[in-house]
Amino acid sequence: MQWIFLSLAILFEVAGTVSMKFSYGFTKIIPSILLVIFYIAAFGFLTLTLKDMEVSITYAIWSGLGIVLTTIIGFYFFQESLNPLKIFSLVLIIAGVILLNLSSNHGTINQSNEKEANSQSN
Repeated sequence: MQWIFLSLAILFEVAGTVSMKFSYGFTKIIPSILLVIFYIAAFGFLTLTLKDMEVSITYAIWSGLGIVLTTIIGFYFFQESLNPLKIFSLVLIIAGVILLNLSSNHGTINQSNEKEANSQSN
């Protein structure tokens, strides 16, 4: 369920960012209202995600995929530039998110386990 919440958090965050672009610095009322609604929804779903996922992994996925999706939308809908360096940077972001996610289950020490081990040895 946390992956559904995280996906919704990412989609609402991207929708909020696109609304931010359309709000023209809060001068357009409807996009400004949508911006607030979308960001409230994004943070709400992000909060629900954090009940069952590590904050470092959750935030990396949320922000990383948000950046990638926002860049793609900017390119296709706002005619923003996309060059080899930007593409390479996006690949690095995706690789970082994947590696961080993979590393969360391998060779980690949980603080509560570490504290428990220390208290048992005393």
